[in-house]
Amino acid sequence: MSWSVTLGTVAGTQLRVHATFFLLLVWIVVAGSIAEGLGAALENAVLIIAIFACVVLHEFGHAAMARRFGIKTPDITLLPIGGMARLERFPEAPSEEILIAIAGPAVNVMIWFVLTFFLNANVSLGIISSLEDPSETFLARLASVNLVLVVFNMIPAFPMDGGRIFRAALAMFMDRARATSIAASMGQVMAFLFGFLGLIGGSPILVLIAIFIFFAAGAEGADASLRSIATNAKARDAMISLFETVTPEQTLEAASISVIRTTQAEFPVLDHHGRFLGFLTRNAILSAPEHARSGIKVQDRMISEAPIVALDAPMKDVLDAMSLSSPPAVAVTDRNGIFLGYITRENIGEWYLVSHR
Repeated sequence: MSWSVTLGTVAGTQLRVHATFFLLLVWIVVAGSIAEGLGAALENAVLIIAIFACVVLHEFGHAAMARRFGIKTPDITLLPIGGMARLERFPEAPSEEILIAIAGPAVNVMIWFVLTFFLNANVSLGIISSLEDPSETFLARLASVNLVLVVFNMIPAFPMDGGRIFRAALAMFMDRARATSIAASMGQVMAFLFGFLGLIGGSPILVLIAIFIFFAAGAEGADASLRSIATNAKARDAMISLFETVTPEQTLEAASISVIRTTQAEFPVLDHHGRFLGFLTRNAILSAPEHARSGIKVQDRMISEAPIVALDAPMKDVLDAMSLSSPPAVAVTDRNGIFLGYITRENIGEWYLVSHR
């Protein structure tokens, strides 16, 4: 996801923080500082760390449940509304998706239960206002945060957990694409509602959340539509077959000539036998200083960790490869490993437009 900062990797899962999450944290600190000064700001700083830990535990709750079904979690992105755990593949059954989605809020419920019944945190009725109210105790505010995370995440709107539960419930009675379309539309309706409430209530954070939900729900619906059309398609259907290639021994200066005479953004790197080695992107060439390109070889700037599929591979495998590691393109080879072509996100979109009509 764009606008995200990578913090590290835990148990094979990359941990990221979305920029909007920092806005929420700044809001809490500033509110405490205005109300009570430096002391409240320091207490809010500690609260921020605790909130961060709760959100991380929430997302690893998803990851732990997904692992029980044999599904890995490549990365987790923390958001103001809780977070997003990206799975390597869709759960096979709607019941599995429901359990994975519920696992995150269940962690927050457990945290709230421990804080309330074992540590005597007294949560007020004004849960949302208590987040920046310094008169509330630290534990009460932390318990309130966990309840807020549960409530927001269980709203039936993508990309929140409630939206995934809603989609899975619908998928029990209709095909997944149709279920996703309905759930995505519901998410955008909820986004309009959040935006309206944020505007009339003077809450920029709620407006920001509404914007995020609206675009995330739209992206989810578009992806489902694409996957529905791709059900019977093969990699060959969207493959780019006219292209220029480079060799690993070439310099960036020589490769830059291809940038001028083609419209390619990715250049396949092949050995002398036609086997695929990686991709050299236009950005990698242009980002190098012009005076230094003659001394830099293609193999020093190419991306070698690119996915490879067979010519007759299902289009679903191509889509999964693109969503899993975000490569510049997916290489297509024959049975002997000879490079035949490649597929980018752009020509996937073009193929979708042609196929959809």
